Order: sequence, then C-alpha cells, then structure tokens
Amino acid sequence: MQKSLHISQTHLNQIKDIFSEESIPLPDGFMEKDINLLAPPLFYDLFALSFVYSMNRMSMVNLGFATSTVARADLLDFFTKALNQATELYAESTTLMLSKGIYDRPPMITYPEKVEYVKKQSYIVAAMGKKRPLNAVELTEIFFNIERNYFSVLLCMGLLQVIKDKEIINYIKDGMERSEKQINFFNELLEKEELLGTVPVSMEVTNSTVSPISDKLIVALFNFLNSIDVTLIGHALSLSMRLDLATYYSKVIGEILIYAEKGFNIMVNRQWLEQPPQAPNRKVLKGE
Repeated sequence: MQKSLHISQTHLNQIKDIFSEESIPLPDGFMEKDINLLAPPLFYDLFALSFVYSMNRMSMVNLGFATSTVARADLLDFFTKALNQATELYAESTTLMLSKGIYDRPPMITYPEKVEYVKKQSYIVAAMGKKRPLNAVELTEIFFNIERNYFSVLLCMGLLQVIKDKEIINYIKDGMERSEKQINFFNELLEKEELLGTVPVSMEVTNSTVSPISDKLIVALFNFLNSIDVTLIGHALSLSMRLDLATYYSKVIGEILIYAEKGFNIMVNRQWLEQPPQAPNRKVLKGE
C-alpha cells in the first residue's frame, strides 16, 4: 500500500510539472476534504491488497493505450515508466495474494496433444442448439470478468453501509445488481460446461458505517470503473468465437453505457465533473 501511494504521489507531481510548463490550468481533482483519515476501516487488509491488484490490472490496460498514443519524448517516458510501475505493482500484489491464499483459481483445461484447425462454421454458430466447449481464451475472459465483478460487489457492499445520499445509494445498488447478474450468468455458463464456477475467497467488509471517502470521490471512482469495464468487455467480445458469448457481451456493453450515464448525470448536476481541454469551436469564432 505504501509503495502504491508513493507511486501515485510521484505521478501527480510529474503531471503538475508538465501542466505548469505548458501553462495548462491544473485540475481541481480531489482535496483533503474528500478523505476522512479518522474513519474506522471499512474493509479488512486483504481487500486492500485486492484493491491494489485490481486497480493496477486495470491501469495496465489504460496506460498501455496511453503509451501507444503519444509521441513527445517526455510524455512517452512518463507513460512508459508509469506502465512499468503498474505492471510491477500488479506482479507484486499477485505474488502476495498467492502467499496469503486469496488468489482466485481459474478453471483448468488439459493441454492439447496436437495442433488442430477449425473445420466447421459451427465453431462460431452452434447447430441445433449444440455448442462446442469453451476455448482457453474465452475461459480466461470469463474468469477475469467474474473476478472483476466480485471486486465490484464487495466495493458496493462496503460503500452502501456508509453512504447517506439517497440518489447515490440507488446508483450504487444498481451497479451492484448489474455485477451480480454478470456473475450469475457466467457461473451458470461454467456449470453447464461442467466447469467449477468462481467464488470469492472471502468477504472483506467490516461493520463500519462511517465513510472514509466523499460522495464525489465514490462517484468518480465508479465513473472510472465503468469506463474501463466497457474497454475490457469490448476486448472479451473481440476474442469470443461463440455466438452466445458475443451476443451477451454486446448486450452488457449497452447496459453499462446506460448505467454510466446515471453516474455522469450525478457528477454534472452536482458540478463534480471537470471538463477536459477541447478544440476551439471554429463556428463560434467565425460568428456563425
């Protein structure tokens, strides 16, 4: 946790330096009032470890995209180092989770004995309702989808104990129900394939009713999680070669976008959402 905090603080300072050199206004971001350091723990230590693991796994995806879109030497250096640090934290948190016995075990399949080629179109579209077994790539995406949604359920469970705002409570409840639906769908699918479903190793929420973070920070976190979830499910969709999976992933992406709009509206209505820099409106400049 200390290493993760130190890296985040270093990134903030580096970003501030870059913005200052370019005379770009610094975002307001979050302040001391958004964190209550006197609040009792809302989650046990093992969930804190899971949080570092999950957030850095998602950061690796985001930073990978960012690194591939920049050309300026200083920015390329910043994102490359940030990606390496996220990868290092992910690896360390995974190793620590394994040593603590809380790393979820994915479904296992036997090694292939020979190279085989797809011979029928039914590999994608099942004939007469019969589906081929899930392949290794599809199983991987299903496992991490379940794991990611269990993380979300635990996060929601804890936050629902401390949030007092009714609108945000309903927003978090909605997100929790959506995560539970995905978990149930994929676990039922695995069971039909005669594979063990994935279950959380432990529940890591305390009985605290005092929020350690502000409502603004909570909704902003969910806004980020929705964004990365669309990216990760889109990735799973691109790799799925069974029509039932592709159809379900497409449906889920649409549902997440609808859910994300609720969070976006909460942030806009409460003036919590800072507008990113944008191109000038040429029509206005031309007086049109």
